[in-house]
Amino acid sequence: MDMTEEELACRKKVMIAIDESECSHYALKWVLDNLHDSLSTSSLIIFTVQSIADFSYLPAASPGSARMFCPPSTNIELIKSVQEHQKKVALALLEKAKGICASQGVIAETITEVGDPKEAICHAVDNLNIDLLILGSHGRGALKSPRECEQLLCS
Repeated sequence: MDMTEEELACRKKVMIAIDESECSHYALKWVLDNLHDSLSTSSLIIFTVQSIADFSYLPAASPGSARMFCPPSTNIELIKSVQEHQKKVALALLEKAKGICASQGVIAETITEVGDPKEAICHAVDNLNIDLLILGSHGRGALKSPRECEQLLCS
């Protein structure tokens, strides 16, 4: 069944930002339980952010520590390994969420970004023209609309 241009123009974009928390899992369940009918005329985007790893703890050579010095190539390999692991975790998280949606008959698109979560979420809301953003609350209050999200996340 093909959609007309008018139907495509009226189609709302819903994005749920998830991470590995229980709050995220609850938010996804909430979306599927409460917006299931609306999702048939909307597009659902599942979004996650791979945080930038803090490597400030990596040892640097200092006078008197030559025996403990790690060559820079070892540090680079460690950084690449951590980044690759974060990417695998993010993709597995998105696939699991997409599977949960599919089991409810909902087709979802998945997107992952690297960066600061609040900045990446706000950037995605703006760039993708999201109409409704769903976030797990983490105890910070009720679910917010994209317009309220800007004040909540980007302040």
